[in-house]
Amino acid sequence: MNLPAIQAIYHYEMSRTLTNVFRSAVSPIILTILYFIVFGTAIGSLLGDIKGISYGSFIVPGILMLAVLNQGVMNASLGIFYPKLYGTIYEILSAPVSPLEIIVGYVGAAASKSLLISIIVLVIATFFVDMRIAHPIWLSYLLVVTSVSFSLIGFATGLWAESYEKLQLIPMFIFMPLIFLGGTFYSIDLLPEIWRAINMINPVLYLVSGFRWSFYEISEINIRLCLLISTFFFIISLSIVWLMLKKGSFVGQ
Repeated sequence: MNLPAIQAIYHYEMSRTLTNVFRSAVSPIILTILYFIVFGTAIGSLLGDIKGISYGSFIVPGILMLAVLNQGVMNASLGIFYPKLYGTIYEILSAPVSPLEIIVGYVGAAASKSLLISIIVLVIATFFVDMRIAHPIWLSYLLVVTSVSFSLIGFATGLWAESYEKLQLIPMFIFMPLIFLGGTFYSIDLLPEIWRAINMINPVLYLVSGFRWSFYEISEINIRLCLLISTFFFIISLSIVWLMLKKGSFVGQ
Protein backbone atom coordinates (compact mmCIF):
# COMPACT_ATOMS: atom_id res chain seq x y z
CA MET A 1 0.00 0.00 0.00
CA ASN A 2 1.48 3.33 -1.15
CA LEU A 3 0.72 5.46 1.91
CA PRO A 4 2.44 8.66 0.65
CA ALA A 5 0.28 8.53 -2.51
CA ILE A 6 -2.90 8.06 -0.46
CA GLN A 7 -1.90 10.94 1.82
CA ALA A 8 -1.21 13.18 -1.19
CA ILE A 9 -4.66 12.54 -2.69
CA TYR A 10 -6.31 12.87 0.72
CA HIS A 11 -4.60 16.18 1.53
CA TYR A 12 -5.35 17.59 -1.92
CA GLU A 13 -9.05 16.74 -1.60
CA MET A 14 -9.23 18.13 1.92
CA SER A 15 -7.55 21.34 0.77
CA ARG A 16 -10.40 21.89 -1.69
CA THR A 17 -12.64 22.36 1.34
CA LEU A 18 -10.62 25.43 2.33
CA THR A 19 -10.57 26.86 -1.19
CA ASN A 20 -14.35 26.54 -1.53
CA VAL A 21 -15.57 27.14 1.99
CA PHE A 22 -19.07 28.24 0.94
CA ARG A 23 -19.97 25.04 -0.88
CA SER A 24 -18.11 22.78 1.53
CA ALA A 25 -19.21 24.18 4.90
CA VAL A 26 -21.22 27.40 4.85
CA SER A 27 -23.92 26.10 2.51
CA PRO A 28 -24.66 22.94 4.60
CA ILE A 29 -24.66 25.07 7.77
CA ILE A 30 -27.22 27.51 6.35
CA LEU A 31 -29.36 24.62 5.09
CA THR A 32 -29.26 22.94 8.51
CA ILE A 33 -30.29 26.16 10.26
CA LEU A 34 -33.21 26.54 7.84
CA TYR A 35 -34.33 22.96 8.55
CA PHE A 36 -34.46 23.68 12.27
CA ILE A 37 -36.22 27.01 11.81
CA VAL A 38 -38.83 25.71 9.35
CA PHE A 39 -39.36 22.14 10.53
CA GLY A 40 -38.19 22.22 14.12
CA THR A 41 -39.65 25.57 15.21
CA ALA A 42 -42.48 26.54 12.85
CA ILE A 43 -43.97 23.14 11.96
CA GLY A 44 -42.83 21.53 15.22
CA SER A 45 -44.89 23.98 17.28
CA LEU A 46 -48.01 22.68 15.52
CA LEU A 47 -47.23 18.96 15.73
CA GLY A 48 -46.26 18.63 19.37
CA ASP A 49 -44.38 15.58 20.66
CA ILE A 50 -43.65 12.35 18.80
CA LYS A 51 -43.04 9.29 20.99
CA GLY A 52 -42.54 11.58 23.97
CA ILE A 53 -39.95 13.77 22.22
CA SER A 54 -40.45 17.24 20.78
CA TYR A 55 -40.66 17.29 17.02
CA GLY A 56 -37.56 19.48 16.76
CA SER A 57 -35.52 16.93 18.72
CA PHE A 58 -37.12 14.03 16.82
CA ILE A 59 -35.85 15.23 13.43
CA VAL A 60 -32.22 15.76 14.54
CA PRO A 61 -31.16 12.20 13.52
CA GLY A 62 -32.91 12.63 10.17
CA ILE A 63 -31.20 15.96 9.46
CA LEU A 64 -27.90 14.40 10.50
CA MET A 65 -28.53 11.50 8.11
CA LEU A 66 -29.41 13.91 5.31
CA ALA A 67 -26.17 15.86 5.82
CA VAL A 68 -24.03 12.72 5.90
CA LEU A 69 -25.63 11.37 2.72
CA ASN A 70 -25.44 14.61 0.76
CA GLN A 71 -21.86 15.37 1.75
CA GLY A 72 -20.59 11.83 1.21
CA VAL A 73 -22.14 11.41 -2.23
CA MET A 74 -21.41 14.95 -3.43
CA ASN A 75 -17.78 15.17 -2.33
CA ALA A 76 -16.79 11.71 -3.55
CA SER A 77 -18.57 11.99 -6.91
CA LEU A 78 -17.25 15.49 -7.68
CA GLY A 79 -13.80 14.53 -6.41
CA ILE A 80 -13.32 11.96 -9.19
CA PHE A 81 -15.67 13.46 -11.81
CA TYR A 82 -13.86 16.80 -12.27
CA PRO A 83 -10.43 15.20 -12.81
CA LYS A 84 -12.09 12.97 -15.42
CA LEU A 85 -13.83 15.93 -17.03
CA TYR A 86 -10.71 18.11 -17.31
CA GLY A 87 -8.26 15.26 -18.01
CA THR A 88 -6.13 15.81 -14.91
CA ILE A 89 -6.90 12.27 -13.73
CA TYR A 90 -4.29 10.97 -16.17
CA GLU A 91 -1.57 12.64 -14.13
CA ILE A 92 -2.58 10.37 -11.25
CA LEU A 93 -2.99 7.32 -13.46
CA SER A 94 0.51 7.79 -14.88
CA ALA A 95 1.96 7.82 -11.37
CA PRO A 96 2.89 4.58 -9.53
CA VAL A 97 -0.46 4.52 -7.73
CA SER A 98 -2.92 1.65 -7.89
CA PRO A 99 -6.66 2.19 -8.46
CA LEU A 100 -7.31 0.87 -4.93
CA GLU A 101 -5.02 3.51 -3.44
CA ILE A 102 -6.78 6.21 -5.47
CA ILE A 103 -10.14 5.01 -4.13
CA VAL A 104 -8.89 5.02 -0.54
CA GLY A 105 -7.58 8.57 -0.93
CA TYR A 106 -10.72 10.01 -2.54
CA VAL A 107 -13.24 8.08 -0.43
CA GLY A 108 -11.30 8.75 2.77
CA ALA A 109 -11.33 12.49 2.10
CA ALA A 110 -15.04 12.53 1.22
CA ALA A 111 -15.91 10.55 4.36
CA SER A 112 -13.81 12.90 6.49
CA LYS A 113 -15.65 15.94 5.11
CA SER A 114 -18.95 14.18 5.72
CA LEU A 115 -18.01 13.48 9.34
CA LEU A 116 -16.87 17.07 9.83
CA ILE A 117 -20.21 18.40 8.59
CA SER A 118 -22.08 15.92 10.81
CA ILE A 119 -20.26 17.29 13.86
CA ILE A 120 -21.19 20.83 12.82
CA VAL A 121 -24.84 19.74 12.43
CA LEU A 122 -24.82 18.32 15.97
CA VAL A 123 -23.36 21.54 17.36
CA ILE A 124 -25.98 23.63 15.54
CA ALA A 125 -28.75 21.35 16.84
CA THR A 126 -27.84 22.16 20.45
CA PHE A 127 -28.79 25.82 19.82
CA PHE A 128 -32.30 24.94 18.62
CA VAL A 129 -33.50 21.83 20.48
CA ASP A 130 -32.96 19.79 23.62
CA MET A 131 -30.81 16.92 22.50
CA ARG A 132 -29.19 13.96 24.19
CA ILE A 133 -27.06 11.11 22.87
CA ALA A 134 -27.88 7.91 24.73
CA HIS A 135 -25.33 5.72 22.90
CA PRO A 136 -22.38 7.83 21.66
CA ILE A 137 -20.29 4.76 20.72
CA TRP A 138 -23.01 3.32 18.47
CA LEU A 139 -23.67 6.77 17.03
CA SER A 140 -19.98 7.11 16.18
CA TYR A 141 -20.00 3.68 14.55
CA LEU A 142 -23.08 4.50 12.47
CA LEU A 143 -21.66 7.87 11.44
CA VAL A 144 -18.41 6.33 10.22
CA VAL A 145 -20.07 3.39 8.44
CA THR A 146 -22.70 5.60 6.80
CA SER A 147 -20.19 8.28 5.76
CA VAL A 148 -17.88 5.74 4.15
CA SER A 149 -20.79 3.87 2.51
CA PHE A 150 -22.25 6.95 0.83
CA SER A 151 -18.78 8.16 -0.12
CA LEU A 152 -18.22 4.83 -1.86
CA ILE A 153 -21.56 5.17 -3.66
CA GLY A 154 -20.63 8.74 -4.63
CA PHE A 155 -17.26 7.58 -5.94
CA ALA A 156 -18.95 4.87 -8.03
CA THR A 157 -21.36 7.50 -9.36
CA GLY A 158 -18.45 9.75 -10.34
CA LEU A 159 -16.79 6.87 -12.19
CA TRP A 160 -20.00 5.98 -13.99
CA ALA A 161 -21.18 9.47 -14.95
CA GLU A 162 -20.08 10.83 -18.31
CA SER A 163 -21.76 14.22 -17.84
CA TYR A 164 -22.89 16.52 -15.05
CA GLU A 165 -26.51 15.56 -15.79
CA LYS A 166 -25.74 11.89 -15.17
CA LEU A 167 -23.85 12.84 -12.03
CA GLN A 168 -27.06 14.31 -10.58
CA LEU A 169 -29.24 11.39 -11.67
CA ILE A 170 -28.65 8.99 -8.79
CA PRO A 171 -28.76 11.57 -5.93
CA MET A 172 -31.89 13.26 -7.26
CA PHE A 173 -33.97 10.33 -8.50
CA ILE A 174 -32.86 7.55 -6.14
CA PHE A 175 -31.50 8.91 -2.88
CA MET A 176 -33.81 11.89 -2.38
CA PRO A 177 -37.00 9.78 -2.60
CA LEU A 178 -35.45 7.19 -0.27
CA ILE A 179 -34.59 9.94 2.22
CA PHE A 180 -38.06 11.44 2.37
CA LEU A 181 -39.72 8.02 2.52
CA GLY A 182 -37.29 6.78 5.17
CA GLY A 183 -38.71 8.62 8.17
CA THR A 184 -36.26 11.50 8.03
CA PHE A 185 -38.82 14.11 9.13
CA TYR A 186 -41.58 11.91 10.55
CA SER A 187 -42.35 8.59 12.18
CA ILE A 188 -43.15 5.85 9.68
CA ASP A 189 -45.98 4.81 12.02
CA LEU A 190 -47.87 7.74 10.47
CA LEU A 191 -47.74 6.14 7.01
CA PRO A 192 -50.57 3.97 5.64
CA GLU A 193 -49.94 0.27 6.14
CA ILE A 194 -49.16 -0.43 2.48
CA TRP A 195 -46.52 2.33 2.34
CA ARG A 196 -45.07 1.13 5.62
CA ALA A 197 -44.67 -2.33 4.12
CA ILE A 198 -43.07 -0.98 0.93
CA ASN A 199 -40.74 1.16 3.01
CA MET A 200 -39.24 -1.94 4.61
CA ILE A 201 -36.97 -2.36 1.57
CA ASN A 202 -35.66 1.20 1.96
CA PRO A 203 -32.11 1.07 3.43
CA VAL A 204 -32.31 4.71 4.53
CA LEU A 205 -35.14 3.78 6.91
CA TYR A 206 -32.81 1.50 8.86
CA LEU A 207 -30.00 4.05 8.88
CA VAL A 208 -32.25 6.84 10.20
CA SER A 209 -33.82 4.49 12.76
CA GLY A 210 -30.35 3.48 13.94
CA PHE A 211 -29.36 7.12 14.37
CA ARG A 212 -32.60 7.88 16.24
CA TRP A 213 -32.06 4.97 18.61
CA SER A 214 -28.50 6.17 19.29
CA PHE A 215 -29.94 9.52 20.38
CA TYR A 216 -33.16 8.69 22.22
CA GLU A 217 -33.37 4.87 22.45
CA ILE A 218 -36.48 4.89 20.28
CA SER A 219 -36.83 3.21 16.90
CA GLU A 220 -39.64 1.96 14.69
CA ILE A 221 -37.32 -0.88 13.62
CA ASN A 222 -35.51 -3.48 15.73
CA ILE A 223 -32.14 -1.91 16.53
CA ARG A 224 -30.21 -5.14 15.86
CA LEU A 225 -31.69 -5.19 12.37
CA CYS A 226 -30.76 -1.52 11.90
CA LEU A 227 -27.13 -2.19 12.83
CA LEU A 228 -27.05 -5.28 10.62
CA ILE A 229 -28.48 -3.42 7.62
CA SER A 230 -26.08 -0.51 8.18
CA THR A 231 -23.11 -2.90 8.07
CA PHE A 232 -24.58 -4.77 5.10
CA PHE A 233 -25.08 -1.46 3.26
CA PHE A 234 -21.38 -0.72 3.74
CA ILE A 235 -20.42 -4.13 2.36
CA ILE A 236 -22.69 -3.64 -0.68
CA SER A 237 -21.24 -0.16 -1.34
CA LEU A 238 -17.70 -1.49 -1.08
CA SER A 239 -18.58 -4.41 -3.36
CA ILE A 240 -19.97 -2.08 -6.05
CA VAL A 241 -16.74 -0.07 -6.20
CA TRP A 242 -14.65 -3.24 -6.06
CA LEU A 243 -16.56 -4.78 -8.99
CA MET A 244 -16.12 -1.61 -11.04
CA LEU A 245 -12.43 -1.80 -10.23
CA LYS A 246 -12.17 -5.47 -11.24
CA LYS A 247 -14.07 -4.90 -14.49
CA GLY A 248 -11.73 -2.10 -15.53
CA SER A 249 -14.30 0.65 -15.10
CA PHE A 250 -11.76 2.90 -13.41
CA VAL A 251 -11.60 5.99 -15.61
CA GLY A 252 -11.55 4.05 -18.84
CA GLN A 253 -8.86 1.57 -17.75
